[in-house]
Amino acid sequence: MTTTKASKTQADSSYTASDIEVLEGLDAVRRRPGMYIGGVDQKALHHSIYEIVDNSVDEALAGFCNEIKVTLQTDGSAISVEDNGRGIPVEKVAKTGLSGVETVFTTLHSGGKFGTSTSYKVSGGLHGVGASCVNAVSSKMQVEVYRDGKIYFVEFLGDSSEGRVGKNKEPIKAIGKTEKTGTKVTFWPDPKIFKELETGKMPVINREVVAARLREMAFLNKGLKIIFTDERLQKTDQYYQQTFFYEGGIKSYVQFLNSTKACLHKEVIYFEDSKEDVIAEIAMQYTDTYSDSIFAFANNINNPDGGTHLTGFRNALTRVINDYARSQEILKENDENLLGEDAREGLTAIISVKVKDPQFESQTKVKLLNNEVQTAVMSILNEGLKDWLDRNPREAKIIIQKAIQARDAREAARKAKNLIRRQSVLESAGGLPGKLADCTNRDPEKCELFIVEGDSAGGSAKQGRDRMYQAILPLRGKILNVERARIGKIYDNAEIQALIQAIGLSTIGDDVLRPNIDELDLDKLRYHKIVIMTDADVDGSHIRTLLLTFFFRYARPVIENRFVYIAQPPLYKAEKNKKVIYCYNEHQLELALAELGEKATIQRFKGLGEMMPIQLWETTMNPEKITLKQVTFEDVAEADRIFDILMGDTVAPRRQFIEEHAGLAVLDV
Repeated sequence: MTTTKASKTQADSSYTASDIEVLEGLDAVRRRPGMYIGGVDQKALHHSIYEIVDNSVDEALAGFCNEIKVTLQTDGSAISVEDNGRGIPVEKVAKTGLSGVETVFTTLHSGGKFGTSTSYKVSGGLHGVGASCVNAVSSKMQVEVYRDGKIYFVEFLGDSSEGRVGKNKEPIKAIGKTEKTGTKVTFWPDPKIFKELETGKMPVINREVVAARLREMAFLNKGLKIIFTDERLQKTDQYYQQTFFYEGGIKSYVQFLNSTKACLHKEVIYFEDSKEDVIAEIAMQYTDTYSDSIFAFANNINNPDGGTHLTGFRNALTRVINDYARSQEILKENDENLLGEDAREGLTAIISVKVKDPQFESQTKVKLLNNEVQTAVMSILNEGLKDWLDRNPREAKIIIQKAIQARDAREAARKAKNLIRRQSVLESAGGLPGKLADCTNRDPEKCELFIVEGDSAGGSAKQGRDRMYQAILPLRGKILNVERARIGKIYDNAEIQALIQAIGLSTIGDDVLRPNIDELDLDKLRYHKIVIMTDADVDGSHIRTLLLTFFFRYARPVIENRFVYIAQPPLYKAEKNKKVIYCYNEHQLELALAELGEKATIQRFKGLGEMMPIQLWETTMNPEKITLKQVTFEDVAEADRIFDILMGDTVAPRRQFIEEHAGLAVLDV
């Protein structure tokens, strides 16, 4: 009996050579787009734009391009990128038998940016897959090359019926004459790949996110002009157009990031030098804030996890600050040295390096590994910052005094560490906050924490939850705005203490959550789904923003690892003849009333506490029915700036931001 079953199973699951499939050319990209562009969502669509823009920026790095035009075309279905560089070569490539243009856009791992090429000494594109991958996920792509006095044109098809993924309809040909040089790429993202394009949720390209990235590229390449146009506003006879051009480069970038902050010294400290074939630029300025904002780039690529350039910067900064403080006797003989976090408090800095052969930790390029970069950055900052401090004694003293104040606050926070001991998932819950209603399961990957406002909402959530894997933490009122507080004051806040204890936040090798943390100990987290569940009103939105500010400033890896979510509670309940429709905004209510007809009863939920436990479960906590918004960010520098505008001390920029974005404040699901 057993033998018969086994034989049948073996026959059904036969594995022969005929089962082996070989994906050729760009077929692999269409089959597994996430491996090449990071997914099939809005972020991946943005990434496709950046891949084409990066090719033009590489022309600027090589010294042959000073203007790039990026246009979202009228109907929202196509994007074009045009530069005034040299133009992609149109001659045949011996190895492929195709023109340079056709090779670049149809062959993976092709281009002029590999180690043996002399066309690009420095480049962000290292693998030669960017342009061809964008072609593969496009329903159509057109390329115009302006070179040698001629206009060359070629069109590529996406997933054609002949199976010629990304191949051109006809060979490239000259279609006219021109005096300009450069390349223009226009592509139509394929709805078969980017599913949101099929749903009619236009525009799916977030103009502000793309604009922020283009602004960043202009900052990182002084003298480069990027013109961004959104033609999708044609119905109002107005185009959105913005020009990004910064002669000051990253010095202007620091000024931009600090435009809403009070700076301790007017001049942005700036150094640029070359050591060991590494070109390094450093721009830095201290503010009166309590967290640092330091961003590292290698060949125009943002490295959120830092790397050798960031390590070199931090090591040199701490050493120079301590040496200067002692030489001026601001630090006395018996005083302990300032730690790196003390020296960095309130600092905004950009470190940008250009490396001929950069080595990154992974394909995502989140961390730079070149050892020579660390040595170069340390040397440049050591020499430059020491000289600046000697020439600016008044500003130097202010900076040192701020670092000493940061040290004193750190010591005060250290004394409070017994209140916020880290909690392992295997330890007893004896040290957890009393208001936490924990779940039975102890596997963080299966556990969810719902953060709610007030005991009333907490009571409904506790009764309506699934006790096996859902925990409830009610917070009383609005937590402290950590954007305006030092770490010592943060630890005095009972609600933040409860939050830290409940989640299990700590840094590796320590029992206390540090400010400006480099690496959160994710192994100590008690939940891998942290859901902010506040009322659907102004106060609820404020509490949600306060919580997000805390996570971004003091537990950013929790957001980066996609552990933070926002619940979507309903605003209304419409009912007639036992038929119930929950509505999450005014528009949905109108549709519900049209469906139910007259005499339908409407209940307006002023808060989660007004909902019955079963209602809260059905609408906001049942994993089979609810909609959660996952909290992510594409540009950490832009996110940093927005938090500073919304939660900082300066009022005028916040008022301006609210006025400009008031039209976006619409509840949606």
